[in-house]
Amino acid sequence: MKDDFVFIDELPAGTAGTAGMRWDAKYATWDNFTGKPVDGYLANRIVGTRALCEALERARERAETQGFGLLLWDGYRPQRAVDCFVRWSQQPEDGRTKARHHPNIGRAEMFEQGYVAAKSGHSRGSTVDLTLYDLASREIVPMGGGHDLMDALSHHGAQGITQAEARNRRHLRTLMEACGLIAYDCEWWHYTLADEPYPDTYFDFPITSSPSRG
Repeated sequence: MKDDFVFIDELPAGTAGTAGMRWDAKYATWDNFTGKPVDGYLANRIVGTRALCEALERARERAETQGFGLLLWDGYRPQRAVDCFVRWSQQPEDGRTKARHHPNIGRAEMFEQGYVAAKSGHSRGSTVDLTLYDLASREIVPMGGGHDLMDALSHHGAQGITQAEARNRRHLRTLMEACGLIAYDCEWWHYTLADEPYPDTYFDFPITSSPSRG
């Protein structure tokens, strides 16, 4: 792993995963839009630049004062994973994940409409997919659609969600922007550090269970 990248569960504060921050690296599991683990995700851990992880720690602290925790779905994404998405988009539709992740568009349209990119900001190491959960109940806060729902319903300001869900999305956005991250209009869960340390570099080292340097 590159020297300036760290596991979110090894933040210096030592609080990630125990008090206010959880993770479920979707692309390391079968629970994602491809329907199986994705190339480059060899462990269910979240990786990011030190700058991103420091911003997330600030967000965690703010969220905790309001009774919320952060649930992270993705951070750094190897380029080989993005390449895997491209290959998947070119395969015939089998319907296994369509209803949940792209009910109204075809696989190729994911790229055309900006939900998936052949060069992803995630591969630069300072983008994160996340949501809020209630610290008391541990329940995920309703947002009006799940992670990687590639549909207009996932856009900021989308019609068709409840007032409470819209309020929860605004709450997450306010929290993240206060900590130096920028929202992506098409995906309510997607945020990028405003001052990225590697704005033009797309990394490809795999996510493994140990931080071997390379």
